[in-house]
Amino acid sequence: MNIALIGYGKMGHAIERIATERGHNVVLRISSSNKDEMTEPNLQKADVAIEFTRPEAAKENVLNCLEAGVAVVCGTTGWNEEVVKAEMKAAEKGVGFLQASNFSIGVNIFFEVNKLLATLMSEHPEYSVSIEEAHHTQKKDAPSGTAITLAEQALENLKRIQHWVKGESNGQDVMPVISHRIENVPGTHSVKYSSAIDDIEIIHTAHNRDGFAMGAVLAAEFIAGKQGIFTMKDVLGIK
Repeated sequence: MNIALIGYGKMGHAIERIATERGHNVVLRISSSNKDEMTEPNLQKADVAIEFTRPEAAKENVLNCLEAGVAVVCGTTGWNEEVVKAEMKAAEKGVGFLQASNFSIGVNIFFEVNKLLATLMSEHPEYSVSIEEAHHTQKKDAPSGTAITLAEQALENLKRIQHWVKGESNGQDVMPVISHRIENVPGTHSVKYSSAIDDIEIIHTAHNRDGFAMGAVLAAEFIAGKQGIFTMKDVLGIK
């Protein structure tokens, strides 16, 4: 498979290493220094583009790839309101598109545990719930896309919680989502239920970027040659 890397920072380098180890070819590498090379002919050398950049750049990058008829795996978060436009463009062009808040296999299993725990806790109003996340200082969006996914999953199953808020909160029907930015932290997320009697907490801690990079490559392998909108649940066969 031929891959275009849109974003060639630390994640891009990790993706390239893993993709190469799995027998794939990186045919295009786009960073802030060579944006002019992201042309339609160059993009069309790839079977799939993998996009990891910044929220303010993601929409244009993804749409350019889809317009060129190239399937896209996007790991940039913080542009949720615009994702539907990319989905419409993918449908129009008849190519695959997959956007995820987190590509880690472990995190996607963590998502399923989070939904199950929220369902089990829905009948126990004595427990308050909060989410906390920590990432490296280069991550610009806060809360992280993963933390937002965790919060929205919990909201679907905890009817006593009306909405989530960024930062601390003492509201009974509010879920606080607290963010930390610390040097050299790949990503840690926790969901905590607290009562006067005890606490229940689930935690996912990433040790490095390889889990995210591997998941992105697996997603690219999955959507290559396919048409439609996909999620990591499709990639991992989670029902």
